[in-house]
Amino acid sequence: MKAEIISTGTEILLGNITDANTSFLAEHLAQLGIDLYYASSVGDNYERMLGIFQCAFNRSDLILTTGGLGPTQGDITREVIAALFSEKIEVDAGLKAQLEKFFVGRGIPMSENNLKQAGLIPSAQAIANPNGTAPGWWAEKDGKIVVAMPGPPGEMQPMWHNHVSPALQRRSGAIILSRTLKSYGVPEGTMDEQLSALLKSPNPTLALYAKTDGIYMRITAKAATTEEANAMIAQHETEVRKIMGDSIWGADDETLEGVVGQMLMKKGLTLAVAESFSGASLTQVLARSPQSQRFFKGGFFTNNDEARLALGLVWGAGGPEQNAKSMANLALEKMGAKIGIAIEGQMPKAGTENETKVYIAITGPKPQQSLVRFYSGRLARISGRMACQALFELKKILKEETKR
Repeated sequence: MKAEIISTGTEILLGNITDANTSFLAEHLAQLGIDLYYASSVGDNYERMLGIFQCAFNRSDLILTTGGLGPTQGDITREVIAALFSEKIEVDAGLKAQLEKFFVGRGIPMSENNLKQAGLIPSAQAIANPNGTAPGWWAEKDGKIVVAMPGPPGEMQPMWHNHVSPALQRRSGAIILSRTLKSYGVPEGTMDEQLSALLKSPNPTLALYAKTDGIYMRITAKAATTEEANAMIAQHETEVRKIMGDSIWGADDETLEGVVGQMLMKKGLTLAVAESFSGASLTQVLARSPQSQRFFKGGFFTNNDEARLALGLVWGAGGPEQNAKSMANLALEKMGAKIGIAIEGQMPKAGTENETKVYIAITGPKPQQSLVRFYSGRLARISGRMACQALFELKKILKEETKR
C-alpha cells in the first residue's frame, strides 16, 4: 500500500504553526509497514487543494489528510473530498444530534455553521472525535482510501490510535510490531556501516534515525502472529546488540535520565549538578525524571563571575577544564551528594569557524574524570546534547563499577 500525507492550512505555509502531524503520521505508518511515498502542505484555497488531492488520488492508495474540518469558511477539506469523489455532502442526522448534545452539555449555543461538521458523502463514514466537534472521515472509492482527520494534534492523535490505525492494521492482514533500541556515542554514518547487513533485511527491517539523545534503531517485523513477530524482533535485536555493544543505553520508552536514575537508586547513590554554560539543561532533564527526588539532590547554574564567587568558586589557572572539576566538587559538597557533575564551556571567538568547546567533569565513587567535546551549532540547539553526553558518561562509570 502506497501512502501520501496532505497537511492543509494556510497557517502552516505562513510558518504560524509547525506541522507536527506529518512527522507523527510518517512514523506510525512505518510501524504499520505502510510505505509513505509523498507528503505535502497546501493552503486553504479550494482550487489548489483539489489539485493536490487529485494528484494524490491518482498516484497513491491511501491519502491521510489533517486540518480543514472546522466550522469556518476556510475549513474546506470536506468540500474538496466531495468534489474529488463527485458526490454531494448531506447533513447526517446522527452526527447532528451528537453535535447538539456536545454544545448543550457545555452550555454553549451552537451556531448554524457548525452544521457543516455533521456533513457526510455517500462514500464516507464518520470517525468519532470525543476531543472536539469535528468528526473525521473515512472515504473509499475505486480501491483508494482517503482519511481526513482534525488538525489539532490533541484531536488527531487519539483518532489515529483509536480508530484509523486499527482499521489499517486489519486491512494489512498481518501483525506488525516494532522495537526501538537507543544508542549514544557512535556516529550515524559509522553505525550505518557496522549494521549494513542487518539494514538490508526486508523482514524484519532495521531503520536508523538521529535524536538529541543519540541514534535510534527501530526494528519492525511483519508476521502472521504476535509470537512470530516478537521472535523475529528478538533475533534481530540480539544481532544488533552484538555489534553495537555498550553504546546501546535503552529501548522503546526508556529515557537516558531514567536509565541513569535507576542505576543510581540501585546503588544507593545521589547526584548533584553544577552548570555555567549549558543553560542548566542537565539540571532540567534530571528534575523531570521519574522518582528524581530519590537520586537527584539538585543543581545550580551560574552565568557570571559574581554568581560564581557567591558560591565560593574561584577560577584557577588551570582553565575551563580545571574549573569544571572544581564545580563538580563544589556541587557534591554543597548538596551532600555522592556524585557531582559539572558542565563548563568555551564559546568560539566571534568571526571564527571554531566549534564550541565543552568540558564535562564527574566526581564521585572513583577518581575524578573529565572529558572534552566539541559541538557545532547555536548554544540553544547543542545544550541538550551536552546533557546527554554527561549522562551517558555517568552511565558508563556506573556500569564499570557494577562489573567490579
